[in-house]
Amino acid sequence: MDAVERDRIVLAGVVCAVLFAQVLLYPGAPDVVSALGGSTNFDASQWFLAVEFVAFVLFATVWGAASDATGWRAPLIAAGAVGGAVGYLGLAALPSLGGAPFEVVLALRVVEGAMTVGALSLAMAMLMDLPGGHGRNMGAAGIAIGIGVATGSPIGGQLAARDPLLVLVVAGGAMLAVGLAALLVVDRVPDGDRGEVREALVSLSGTPELAIPYAFGFIDRLTAGFFALAGTFYFRDVFGLGPAERGIVLALFFAPFALLQYPFGKLSDRIGRRVPIVGGSLAYGVAAMSVGLAGTLLGVQVAMVAVGVLGALMAPATMALVTDLAAEDQRGTAMGGFNIFGSLGFLAGIVAGETATLLGYRQAFLLVGGLEVAIALIAIVPLLRLDLPVEDVLGLDRWSR
Repeated sequence: MDAVERDRIVLAGVVCAVLFAQVLLYPGAPDVVSALGGSTNFDASQWFLAVEFVAFVLFATVWGAASDATGWRAPLIAAGAVGGAVGYLGLAALPSLGGAPFEVVLALRVVEGAMTVGALSLAMAMLMDLPGGHGRNMGAAGIAIGIGVATGSPIGGQLAARDPLLVLVVAGGAMLAVGLAALLVVDRVPDGDRGEVREALVSLSGTPELAIPYAFGFIDRLTAGFFALAGTFYFRDVFGLGPAERGIVLALFFAPFALLQYPFGKLSDRIGRRVPIVGGSLAYGVAAMSVGLAGTLLGVQVAMVAVGVLGALMAPATMALVTDLAAEDQRGTAMGGFNIFGSLGFLAGIVAGETATLLGYRQAFLLVGGLEVAIALIAIVPLLRLDLPVEDVLGLDRWSR
């Protein structure tokens, strides 16, 4: 195994562990919130999940721009991971310290999110820096994300059923492991101007084409945020599932999402980004709608598998498109921007969960899935007009010339 392949595996492990820690909380979110002194209703869980993504939005590009400006990624990943661990473990310790107002819980979640996003975003940027094909590297990121959430969901459900605070302890331990692993990787930040952080942020304005993968990242994560909160309550209220069972149903999406991202990422290097992004998004939106339309638990389970397969088709191609479009010395900032829009989408998806209480679950799933279809249709023309690298010539690029 050469050094590049070793670093690809380590970085994929870092991404996997960060997502594992994050998703541990989802199946038992109402139970975790209750253990921390909050209410078990929809609003408390909504705030608990949402504030982490507010922090993601505020700090993702800051971390990326700092790494581009300094030429450091691995030390910043380690710092972000340790900070995230402190946030998780601090939350777990609150009840034993006599508890705290829910506002303090939310403040700790903001701190944890601000640190965690640095580890996640910069690990993905380091994968972008590796040779070997953008689709392959983003496929490695994608399968790592998928494995993290695929294992985090059922394990988190089991832990929450036993003791909700265990979820936070295990998440903190995973983040500490990330901090150690990051120190094993060699920085390969491309040579370029090392200007101020502000200059690195402003430089992205010269690549407006990034708006296309950012838009897809936004809507894809919106559906994920919707599933994370409204889906959890849907499985509980409609089918009577407990935390452990909810984790298993969520894993039906995450397992194929994990296993197929690497081969689908390599496929996008061969056939281009356009077909996986547009075709995958259209079918993904329809599959998301079918989750709410299914009248039986078996129907929901089948639909969740379909959502996972189609999500695996489009996700690595979308991330690889960011790499295709970004200048080499701005990849950290570009991926930070992608994570900002993804975090905004997840936040919007959590807020969109309110539609389930206003319109009903079926209508809410139709709305969210319909948004995915709409953005794919809107983006077809600008995506066809992109001047992409040679590796894309086997995709829809042949019709855009």
